[in-house]
Amino acid sequence: MKLLVVLSLVVAVCHGSTVKQQRRFPDDFVFGAATASYQIEGAWDEDGKGENIWDYMTHTNPTVIRDSSNGDIAADSYHNYKRDVEMMRELGLDAYRFSLSWARILPTGMANEINPAGIAYYNNLINEMLKYNIEPMITLYHWDLPQKLQELGGFVNPLFTDWFEDYARVVFENFGDRVKMFITFNEPYQICYQGYGATIKAPILNSTAIGTYLCAKHLVVAHAKAFHLYDKEFKPTQKGVCGITISVNWFDAATDTEEDRAAAEMKRQGEWGLYAHPIFSSEGGFPKEFSEKVAAKSAQQGYARSRMPEFTEEENAFVRGASDFFGVNHYTAKMVSATQYKEDAPVPSFMDDMDVGQFALPEWPVGASSWLMLVPNSIYNTLTHLKEKYNNPVFYITENGWSSYPDSSLIDDDRITYYRSSMESLLNCLDDGINLKGYMAWSLMDNYEWMQGYQERFGLYHVNFEDPARTRTPRKSAFVYKHIIKNRFVDYEYEPDTMTMTIDEGN
Repeated sequence: MKLLVVLSLVVAVCHGSTVKQQRRFPDDFVFGAATASYQIEGAWDEDGKGENIWDYMTHTNPTVIRDSSNGDIAADSYHNYKRDVEMMRELGLDAYRFSLSWARILPTGMANEINPAGIAYYNNLINEMLKYNIEPMITLYHWDLPQKLQELGGFVNPLFTDWFEDYARVVFENFGDRVKMFITFNEPYQICYQGYGATIKAPILNSTAIGTYLCAKHLVVAHAKAFHLYDKEFKPTQKGVCGITISVNWFDAATDTEEDRAAAEMKRQGEWGLYAHPIFSSEGGFPKEFSEKVAAKSAQQGYARSRMPEFTEEENAFVRGASDFFGVNHYTAKMVSATQYKEDAPVPSFMDDMDVGQFALPEWPVGASSWLMLVPNSIYNTLTHLKEKYNNPVFYITENGWSSYPDSSLIDDDRITYYRSSMESLLNCLDDGINLKGYMAWSLMDNYEWMQGYQERFGLYHVNFEDPARTRTPRKSAFVYKHIIKNRFVDYEYEPDTMTMTIDEGN
């Protein structure tokens, strides 16, 4: 009898262990990959495309890029879109998230002049995907503003909200009959702080005092205009959804002191709350504590009013709730301190307003990107926080990935470790009732990595940038991701025995 009990316990323990290792993703969970137009398309001045802010910056000031390169050709997806779709088929993707080049569709940025060749390119891509039952997910804006609009002030011009709404209408009219998921903006923090409040992204405006905040308000209102346009005029017949993607890395308090907890919350409010709170919170508007801090600093600095603009009651009501889903780009985490690890910042500036320090724990593995660490369960920590804060909206992880060096092997075990860790975190989210519907790996292929040029590679597929054909070759991680998508669980014992990717029959 004792032996039988012991054996029963062993079986139960082994069974429990097996169940834990093979927790399954739901059949309707959407697995995909993501890219951005400037990073892959190339053809920077072909077929009527207008100049964008990255074209302008890399051509007039190439030394701001780590290797003085540009995206003139990049992965040349403009001429290789059929191979790109073939790669999606090889992986067995449910969906593909890609962005549109505003200047390829509207060369001056204004909707009075539509470029038919630009419309045709995206129609060809969309139709090729749909031929193989791959769902297209369109991002309207992934950082490549038409240069003509930047010369009028870009995001700091209040008329930007109208320009974006006009552009969105062109997009919905031309693609909404087949595309059922639209994302207005990708990563507002990177657009507004890095582009307007600093020199980390184009247009390197460096308006430290007010650039971030003017951009933030106009971006959020522009998003709401595009959302309501879709909701009222297009959704009734097209039956799709429209949302926004925000970069949300996890920020945890360095210690359990009240000061560090407050510092971590200030970091969260400043980095992503400026954009999420007006849309997803019940009260709307910019986050209260951060707004109060900017107002107090502005007064100390002699300003007649806060450097952060307010939302009117009408604007607040217009923006609040204006999203069908919350797209989350998530990569890593940091610890936040109220007193230590602070970097010098201009006064006044967004960073000085936030006034916190951040650091990484030494046990977190680091990729080719100095900012990117593998932090176990950080997706779960992030989405748990967002679920509680914003009443569990529909979530998609719209970017998540790992960087390697240009000369790295196709055997990218570190990337595989990162993806498997992410998958476990996703499953933890699903176990806890978080309303998570899908995951997009960053990136389908190697691309132009913004200010790092071609010195960091995120692709499941390696791209040979020395080859005029821009040959794409799957990395080991591509095989592992394909196996996860096909089987809907994480198999740690799976080892690809070939480096020849094939398309599964029937896909």
